Amino acid sequence: MSKFELKLPQMGESVAEATLTSWLKEVGDTIDMDEAVFEIATDKVDSEVPSEVEGVLKEKLFDIDDVIKVGQTVAIIEIEGDAPDSGGEEKQEEAEAAPAEAEAIEDEIQVTRESVSSGTPDYSGSDRFYSPLVKNIAREEGISVSELDKINGSGKEGRVTKNDILSYIENRKSGKAASQGEAAKETPAASQPSAQKEASPAKPQPAPVKAQAGDEVVPMSRMGKLIAQHMADSVSTSAHVQSFIEVDVTKVVQWRNKHKVSFEKREGEKLTFTPIFMEAVAKALKKHPMLNISLSGDSVIKKKNINIGMAAALPDGNLIVPVIKNADQLNLVGMAKVVNDLANRARTNNLKPDEIKDGTYTVTNVGTFGSVFGTPIINQPQVGILALGAIRKVPSVIETEDGDFIGIRHKMFLSHSYDHRVVNGALGGMFIKTVADFLEDWDPDREI
Repeated sequence: MSKFELKLPQMGESVAEATLTSWLKEVGDTIDMDEAVFEIATDKVDSEVPSEVEGVLKEKLFDIDDVIKVGQTVAIIEIEGDAPDSGGEEKQEEAEAAPAEAEAIEDEIQVTRESVSSGTPDYSGSDRFYSPLVKNIAREEGISVSELDKINGSGKEGRVTKNDILSYIENRKSGKAASQGEAAKETPAASQPSAQKEASPAKPQPAPVKAQAGDEVVPMSRMGKLIAQHMADSVSTSAHVQSFIEVDVTKVVQWRNKHKVSFEKREGEKLTFTPIFMEAVAKALKKHPMLNISLSGDSVIKKKNINIGMAAALPDGNLIVPVIKNADQLNLVGMAKVVNDLANRARTNNLKPDEIKDGTYTVTNVGTFGSVFGTPIINQPQVGILALGAIRKVPSVIETEDGDFIGIRHKMFLSHSYDHRVVNGALGGMFIKTVADFLEDWDPDREI
């Protein structure tokens, strides 16, 4: 008998930690290979973590609501025979490097934020643990390290939660912060960040909204709150600019109608418009690689792989973005199979952590809900996102050698949001023009 360490896998770019939300197995339970052992949550996804071996759960190293670093051992599983070396020393080095790599990414983001804000407090010197979200809120509100250390935490082992710091901020604005560890006793001279904050214009805050008689107060889900924070952070990080183009997709519609029945009989898969659009986007990213990038401080990181995120709606109204890896290397049949598989498992919450990370560009289909076009928010740390509008039959001027005439065509709008810090209007416009040209020049005789 030997022991196997089940570690927290890497879950996505810039994700350094996750919260343990539930244990699916108890000590003494038998575990099959690939069977889920526990559930975790990040700002990107809720996910089950499966076992890599068969055995018996011997020890749980973390409790529910604990924050776990990528690469940390979460559970000990007793197995028959010798424990697998998982690729020997190379795999071990990878596992040891995972937390360091994640921390390096987090540090990079931290340095970038500090470079654009003078006098920003550094919380790394505190002996107390603070989550990245709590530290970000503290920075935005100009809360000093000493002030943060005095806030009473309601989390495990006295940790300060998001609700704790938001409550403290609300009390501080109303002059009641003394109840939170007497932090208000600190004088302006004793806290340089606070003094700097007073010297600069106060950040406008939305007026509190009070429920009236008959109103129903519905608490946001944990994932909903994380998504809200992620979206707000993106808007404050990227200079969002949009370009729009109308596309005649009549040839695409007619071609799909011609092949969808035979394709489903042969492949056992539905032929939707999504894989066609994904193919067009992959080709456009290949032609315009400066949209397949991320911005890190003063440097641009050009991504080697084209990994397209595909926004999918969940039954509870939230969104998740599974990623089509190496999308430019897939033919249309392969693209259709990957799109259908990811979409189906996204709806049933069966995506793996690896399937929602490393995206380099995102596509969202707002036309599913009848929207003609939209202005989507960029999925950080990417620099662009494309919204697909509804396909509509519209009267259109058709140019021929014999003159112009009015005909009924299938048309849609493409809405492209991009980060104007690194993508100018010319490149943003050329990108969607490339996508549009690919769709309008569709070969009606193409085989699949």
